[in-house]
Amino acid sequence: MTTSVTAKGRRAGDRATAEPIPRSLWKMGGVLALGPVLALLDTTIVNVGIDSVARDLHSSIAAVQWVATGYLLAISLTMPLSGWAAGRFGARRAWLASVVLFVLGSVLCGLAWSTGSLVAFRVLQGIGGGMIQPLGQAIIVQAAGPSRVGRVMGTLMLPISLAPVLGPILGGLVLEHLDWRWMFLLNVPVGLLTLLLAARWLPPEEASDAPRPRLDVTGLVLLSPGLTGLVYGLSTIGDGGPVGWAALVAGSVLVAVYGWYAVRVGRAGVRTPLIDLRLFARRGFSVATANSFLQGAALYSSMFLVPLYYQQVKHAGAVEAGLLLAPQALGTAVTAMLAARITDRVAPRPLILIGIACSLVGTLAFTRLGTGSDPADWLIASSLTLRGAGMGIIAIPGLAAVYGSVEKAQVPTAAGAVNVLNRVGGALGTAVLTLVLQQTQHGHPARPGAAFGETFWWVLALSALAIGPALLYPKTRQNI
Repeated sequence: MTTSVTAKGRRAGDRATAEPIPRSLWKMGGVLALGPVLALLDTTIVNVGIDSVARDLHSSIAAVQWVATGYLLAISLTMPLSGWAAGRFGARRAWLASVVLFVLGSVLCGLAWSTGSLVAFRVLQGIGGGMIQPLGQAIIVQAAGPSRVGRVMGTLMLPISLAPVLGPILGGLVLEHLDWRWMFLLNVPVGLLTLLLAARWLPPEEASDAPRPRLDVTGLVLLSPGLTGLVYGLSTIGDGGPVGWAALVAGSVLVAVYGWYAVRVGRAGVRTPLIDLRLFARRGFSVATANSFLQGAALYSSMFLVPLYYQQVKHAGAVEAGLLLAPQALGTAVTAMLAARITDRVAPRPLILIGIACSLVGTLAFTRLGTGSDPADWLIASSLTLRGAGMGIIAIPGLAAVYGSVEKAQVPTAAGAVNVLNRVGGALGTAVLTLVLQQTQHGHPARPGAAFGETFWWVLALSALAIGPALLYPKTRQNI
């Protein structure tokens, strides 16, 4: 029988929710949280230093921008490999190798002598960073089991939620007191500490007689470049250049061809595709991943718009603009921990609908920007906190539904799929809002705040779209 989780296992899981989580599991989770914190910090910290890098390396901003773009594309390129790497080498070894590669890339970035070398080393860093989060999620989910995954992952949301906010702040401090190279070199001691703690607290993997999967080369050739083209195209079409649109079209075609290929080989049983699309036949998995995609679109787009508003309209610095996102991050962290306490005992639908409602109400104040009755600073901060709280409530039951709907052996592949969709959703949401903002700014040249207010109506619509899949969540945990 190949049900996602047997009824007997679910009943045992429901009884286990009252049991304390062993200290060893918390230690494991703490170590695994350090990895994605490093990768997320590095995504935002570098944006603050682009101008300093360009001056020091005597390069243009357009060329140096590839320091950030190359990193993001490398992450998109390698993230689909996480399921295969876990099956081929073991999730623990693959995760450790990813952290080592990330640290090595950080060292080389700090020693870069030109823009070209820095971009190349950032790509190397991104190759390591791309698999850290999905592999870490797979390890902790398999260790915790379906009955405790919500509580463990909810508590670990705290450092991951704060990382995007801390990035610009740390970047500003580094540029104020040190050289831009330290934006990368600071990763080295933290990365080495992570490896030392992992060697001590991550238990060795159990020996398995299962055959190790072969790399799906055809799937890799189709999916990784396809996702890279999608993310790059979505990130650049706002500039109006033909390269971005060409990348978007090519990426879409490659991903579509991969979908046809993965269904064909999966049905024939010839080989295991890089991301097995048969997982989407499971209601809990398909609904939860759709929710993750839309959440990524709403979250990353708002994290792009809010700092940009404060920089362009309020003339705030990059560090100050990043700091203004702190209420949203704190709201996410607090409610994620609270949601984690009950996620393992209740159905996901009511929690996720409450989270969506909080996000919608938290977005309303921003739609009044530039109307002549702009919301006060306290209302902006309160709205960001409420919006972040909604995101935290949505995230934990959503992840629990994803991993509770698949077999233990399928967790690494599921982790790769949900993280890929979340990333593509973020790129799509940001691209849509960039285009909307540019169009509305042309209509309000003397009132830039009004353009942001109108664009936030689109953020509201993106958040509301998540109601659809939320209503399809099972009514009970047993039906996930």
